[in-house]
Amino acid sequence: MKKIFKYLFIGMFGVLCLSSCSNDSLVTEPTDSMSGSTFMSDATKALVPLNGIYRSMYTAGWSTTGNTHQCFGISAYNLMAEVMGDDCIMGAQGSGWFWFDAAYNVKTRYTSGAWRSYDLWMAYYTWIANANYILAAEETMAGSSEDVGYVMGQAYAIRAYSYFMLSQIFARNYTYSNDPCVPIYNEPTMTTTTGQSRSTVAEVYAQIDNDINKAVEYLAKSPAQRHPSHISYAVALGLKSRIALVEEKWQEAYDAAVAAIAASGKSIQTIDAAAFAPNKANFINSVGQGNVMWGAQIVSDQAGMYASLMTHMSGTAPYGQRAPKQMSSWLYEKMGVNDSRRAWWNPDEAYLQKKFEFSNVQTWEGDYIWMRVEEMYLNAAEAACMKGDEANAKKYLTDLMSKRDPNYSCNKSGTALGALTTDLTGSLREEILLQRRIELWGEDGRIYTIRRCHQGFVRPSDYGWPSGLLLPTHIQAMQDPASYLWVLTIPQAEFDGNENLNFDRDQNPIGDYPGQ
Repeated sequence: MKKIFKYLFIGMFGVLCLSSCSNDSLVTEPTDSMSGSTFMSDATKALVPLNGIYRSMYTAGWSTTGNTHQCFGISAYNLMAEVMGDDCIMGAQGSGWFWFDAAYNVKTRYTSGAWRSYDLWMAYYTWIANANYILAAEETMAGSSEDVGYVMGQAYAIRAYSYFMLSQIFARNYTYSNDPCVPIYNEPTMTTTTGQSRSTVAEVYAQIDNDINKAVEYLAKSPAQRHPSHISYAVALGLKSRIALVEEKWQEAYDAAVAAIAASGKSIQTIDAAAFAPNKANFINSVGQGNVMWGAQIVSDQAGMYASLMTHMSGTAPYGQRAPKQMSSWLYEKMGVNDSRRAWWNPDEAYLQKKFEFSNVQTWEGDYIWMRVEEMYLNAAEAACMKGDEANAKKYLTDLMSKRDPNYSCNKSGTALGALTTDLTGSLREEILLQRRIELWGEDGRIYTIRRCHQGFVRPSDYGWPSGLLLPTHIQAMQDPASYLWVLTIPQAEFDGNENLNFDRDQNPIGDYPGQ
């Protein structure tokens, strides 16, 4: 494990701080002055490395040796998972960024440090390692219970979130509880740390559950969010709701979502449906909006320029022009004619997105939004439906839809889903998921929802898919939720440095199924 965890150890002290921190430089090696005894001695000082973790969640280039324009943290990984699905279409290959994700053409590149396997593994394990250094001071950190809780709660939440994402990327879904997942590290790691073997999906989720529950417990002592990028009490509840949906723990998912809505103090944002003229209220680009629970504030001196979300999404930017992001025509037509969200796409331009735009194109600014309160309404609605509480399912759904379509009503019932995402059953759960697909288009990581719902999908050309993404050789796997199509390969660097992993035994299938 020596190679990969050397990077992780450096990452602990090498991540960039937020602009409000006293040290905004990239440190290449740890020093005595930056030892745990100094930075972890009290809760106030511990905010410096904690803020550094958050800064790395939207900074491009550090997690990979190449292709850095598509590797800018959480928003890049969400977009990756969006284009792997059925609703977010790349109209053309453009410069190639995200195209290979959409084309399922990255798994064979596990030997490279410039592709997704290495990028994702490096990023999430770096955040885990950083959180572990903070958590190692849990019993000794000085400060008020509120201040210590604020630091420790975030560290537990970061670790829970990172393992949650790793589990969805490098293993099949939660149903396959005995499948190999990823190694677990819950202690600080050094260059001499012994590499761990892959834990099972069940074991990794036990770790995730333990961590997110501790995060919620700690952050309840200090619920106020001190910076939009921080995981607050409400955000931790939101993460718990996401996790519980995957685990199909419907009561937990419901309770956490409802509590997150209350704790956040946020409200559903209305959308101005007036055509496509620039209107800031329509855009998902500001952490200052009243519906945003968690996100990264992008200021001009921290903007990723070409390596940024808005550059890939906006039609005013080169990458967004060359590889336009469009909505499936099938999904667009599922909106009512008076649905204000129609302002997010232009049907006259192949359903080109207008949802994500720069707040200032001259300075490349535009915030990254990682959690909106609207998601919590959808989580609560789905969980209520699945636990048989259709009254509350319809309540939370219509609470959202009343701000989207004045003519909306829902009299549906039941939980049935089709084998494919386009096989409609007319159930209430399907309706909730349909509104989720529209509301959270481009930001939800669509492939994860498809997988947790045990569905397959198709990409017909008449929905807007270009020929290069029809994937005729993967059609069977696309329609089979048990396939390994979307399970990434583990980077070769991990096998090179971990004596407890064996490539022949532990590598994920490079093809769509074992043996391929």
